[in-house]
This record gives sequence, C-alpha cells and structure tokens, in this order.
Amino acid sequence: MVKLNKIYTRTGDDGTTGLVDGSRVAKHDARLAAMGDVDEANSAIGVAIAAIGTGHPAPLLTTVQNDLFDLGADLATPGENFEPDEMTLRIVPAQVARLEAAIDSANGALPPLTSFILPGGSAASAAIHLARAIVRRAERSATAAASIMPVNPQAVIYLNRLSDLLFVLAREMNQSAGGDVLWTPGAHR
Repeated sequence: MVKLNKIYTRTGDDGTTGLVDGSRVAKHDARLAAMGDVDEANSAIGVAIAAIGTGHPAPLLTTVQNDLFDLGADLATPGENFEPDEMTLRIVPAQVARLEAAIDSANGALPPLTSFILPGGSAASAAIHLARAIVRRAERSATAAASIMPVNPQAVIYLNRLSDLLFVLAREMNQSAGGDVLWTPGAHR
C-alpha cells in the first residue's frame, strides 16, 4: 500500500527524479517523458469518465486507469527482467488480452467504417478521442525510450491496444448520439 504523508520532498529541485531502483535521472530523460505522457493519458481518461458518468464504459476505463498506474511503475523500473514479482509491477500479456477482448466486444456491435471519422460527436466521444490521441503520444514516447534503453515490450503493446480500444469506445459512444462524424475530404476548399 502506498502512503504519502508529505507531498513535496525537494529531492527533484535539482532537475532529477528517482526511479524504483533508487537511481536518479534527469526529468527530461526519455523514460520520464514516456511516464509523463502515460500520466497525461490517464488524466484524459479521467476526464472521459467524467463525461460518460457511471454507465458503460466507465468501469472498463477505471480498470484501464489502474493499469496505466501499473504501466507507469513498469516504466519507472529500470532493468531487462520484465517478469513481475511481489516488489515489481510489470504489464503482462493478460492485461493486453483484456483490452483485445473489450475491443472485439465493442467493435462487434459497430457498423463497418466507410470513411475516416472526425474526433468529435458527443461530449463522451470527444473526450475519449482526446484520450486516444494522448495515448498515441505516450506510445511514441515509450517506443522512443525503448530505442535507447530496455523497456517492457508488453507496456508498448498495451499502449497500442489501448488507443485501439479508445477508438472503438468513442465510436460506440457516438452510436447512441447519431453515429460517427464522417470526414469529407476536400469539402471546404
């Protein structure tokens, strides 16, 4: 259990932050950039949940938020051993599989795409689309970090699947609000 009694520690005043293993890295380190983008994605999902309310898919997105905290801890843990243990959180294939099952379930009830869609529609859909775009940035940051240091491949895969899930959930939210907002190429030249 996490217990925080003091919010500020002053340890980051020198432009560094601590990782799970106790090492310190610059706050602009690629690992930290990925962690920050994951945090921003998690916050955007919180905004989406607020727009959705308590109904579907809010419980699923709350599970995703918890997974994203696990993913942040995974990114904050240097090393090449990506197996979880009592002291180490790692994203595992079962978490990716859960996203894939949710994608298949939601997508199965949607009409096939006949056009690219605009990220909008209902307030819930627009909020989910914004979260999707931020998750895509987090994925780019995670792959950038992975190009220069060991990063759990399952964390990167999770982010990729999450953006797909958010896409189909945004479409699902728009189904009950009149359907997708379609892109009309060159319509306003």
